[in-house]
Amino acid sequence: MVSWDTLPFSLRQLQYLVAVADLGGFRKAADACSVAQPSLSAQVAQVEQALGVQVFERHARGVRVTPAGAKVIDRARAVVLAARDVVDTAQRHRDPLRGSLRIGVIPTVCPYLLPEVATPLSTALPGLRVLWNEDKTTALLAALGDARIDAAIVADDDRVGHLATALLGDDPFVLASAPGHALARRTGPVSPDVLDGATVFLLDDGHCFRDQALAVCGAHGAHAADLKATGLSTLVQMVAAGDGVTLLPRMAVAVENRRSQLAVRTFRSPAPMRRVVLAWRKGSALATPLEAVARVIHKAWPAVEGR
Repeated sequence: MVSWDTLPFSLRQLQYLVAVADLGGFRKAADACSVAQPSLSAQVAQVEQALGVQVFERHARGVRVTPAGAKVIDRARAVVLAARDVVDTAQRHRDPLRGSLRIGVIPTVCPYLLPEVATPLSTALPGLRVLWNEDKTTALLAALGDARIDAAIVADDDRVGHLATALLGDDPFVLASAPGHALARRTGPVSPDVLDGATVFLLDDGHCFRDQALAVCGAHGAHAADLKATGLSTLVQMVAAGDGVTLLPRMAVAVENRRSQLAVRTFRSPAPMRRVVLAWRKGSALATPLEAVARVIHKAWPAVEGR
């Protein structure tokens, strides 16, 4: 049963707590919340006094959340998220296909997908403005959990099992090498077994595409090169100049091999691939517009694959 007693803090004060914790300092939090720093500091101190708990340890280089404060921040974040959902629910009830959506995209999808879907989205959903944010999967899922973004375009795996998802498309992997490499001497689809003993250039840790490529390489006797690249363009440059090979998502081939510096071969069916989805929080008030966005991207997917 809900208690109707007056609470010793306001929703705005809880927002201040979360901002200080997330941004690591009072000045940054004040700027983000569009309030004077002394006022924000006083409001945070008032909440700490009302709760009888020290939430932050202040020091010259910023703030540190106390163990007790971490539990308070977790609950405060949940309350702020729920309050945002109240606003979103009201806004979307009036017109679910108007307003803004904040959508994150992983780096191995973003530059290849967005040019193909920007126009279809603006044409099909003129009342929606999509604000894109490129980052790695782990960071996007954390931002999604904290409601800093509304949805994320990621590869489907166990990490999104707790989220609502909509299929955008399947993206097969291809084998890329220098034109003079032994694996480029023949044409036509290859079996993953050809990777046995090969040196494969991979992305740096934290990229989900690295994990997916490693799964293919490890199962077929390949070994990783010493370099860990930060992006697919680096992989392409290294492979084009050397003896190694790499795996690329098919959606990236037209862009990354636009100078035809690579020999590209597809894999025999069933080819290794990733399934790309749009993921959002279950129960989100934005489900209707997000599903609409997913439908448009899914319809445009053949153009993405055919680049």
